[in-house]
Amino acid sequence: QVQLVESGGGSVQAGESLRLSCAASGRTFITYGMGWFRQAPGKERESVAAISRGGSSTYYADSVKGRFTISRDNAENMVYLQMNSLKPEDTAVYYCAAASGASLNGVYYRDQNYAYWGQGTQVTVSS
Repeated sequence: QVQLVESGGGSVQAGESLRLSCAASGRTFITYGMGWFRQAPGKERESVAAISRGGSSTYYADSVKGRFTISRDNAENMVYLQMNSLKPEDTAVYYCAAASGASLNGVYYRDQNYAYWGQGTQVTVSS
């Protein structure tokens, strides 16, 4: 089992950057595929980015490609989401999630693949 705690959210102007962090508990972090999701008011939760266990494979939603970067530090049990050139449509609660039983190079963009979720961190981008 793993517990996830996100941080780094906040309110920024369009065009600015934020870096979200997700701290994971436990000694088996490297066995989990990791992902970031977001949910805006009145909308369904959507996948933003995902990263494989070792970090060699990544996935990005089309809406964030070229602007967001997912990374992980397995030595520190951390996963990050660097968000650049933020837009008002990026406003949402962002969630970190862990997928157990992940293959070495697997990246997962469906929330059904994720068993563990953080509490979320709010990102607000104003124009």
